[in-house]
Amino acid sequence: MTELQKRLGKRGEDFVEQYLKKNGYKIRDRNYSCRFGEIDIVAEKDREVIFIEVKTRKTFIFGEPEEAIDRRKQRKIIHTAEKYIQENKLYEHLVRIDAIFVVFDHKGKMTIKHLENAIED
Repeated sequence: MTELQKRLGKRGEDFVEQYLKKNGYKIRDRNYSCRFGEIDIVAEKDREVIFIEVKTRKTFIFGEPEEAIDRRKQRKIIHTAEKYIQENKLYEHLVRIDAIFVVFDHKGKMTIKHLENAIED
């Protein structure tokens, strides 16, 4: 991943964090990683823990952002979320996995597409 891609990804994650806070989510963690993979944002709302995969794009040359979360990536997210639940003893919480897509237009304006329950085990 190039430095430009890293900056774009961080900018998208920062934007999503603000979006989540405005919508009543509490941010528990950012960029949680373990041997299975990484979760971009772990949030909580109404005693539900939400694991969020953020995909940020400037163009659609490489396809829609949704296409970047293939079956292999989904399995990694699920295993990583399971590890997080175990480490933090969140057994009593409801859990879901969301995907949030951020797209920058040619003027730098950002739009968000939030898919709740985007990945189901």
